[in-house]
Amino acid sequence: MKLSALAHSRTGDKGNTSNISVIAYDPADYPRLAAHVTAERVRAHFAGIVTGAVTRYELPALGALNFVLGGALGGGVTRSLALDAHGKGLSSALLDLEIPDDPVLPQGDARPPAPGGPAT
Repeated sequence: MKLSALAHSRTGDKGNTSNISVIAYDPADYPRLAAHVTAERVRAHFAGIVTGAVTRYELPALGALNFVLGGALGGGVTRSLALDAHGKGLSSALLDLEIPDDPVLPQGDARPPAPGGPAT
């Protein structure tokens, strides 16, 4: 399944660095995002675009992940000749990331139940 089925995203920029937040529509899906949307997978997804490090920050209370992508904007807004110099399209591109359709986490732990709902 596409990441867009479980989350939406926002993007910001500063210099040659892009900042992408991935926010779960349903907080119960956050553990699945945390398990499958890793810094390594994001870096691989943007191979050829991101030239620096990718750092992931976890925000479980918000059901969100934040990724900082170094070297992602072709030198920065004032230097880049890219049509999307601010990198706003990167958030949409990240939502195309394929993640497993199975709600079971890699460690074999079942997805936690939604608040007030039965376990799945």
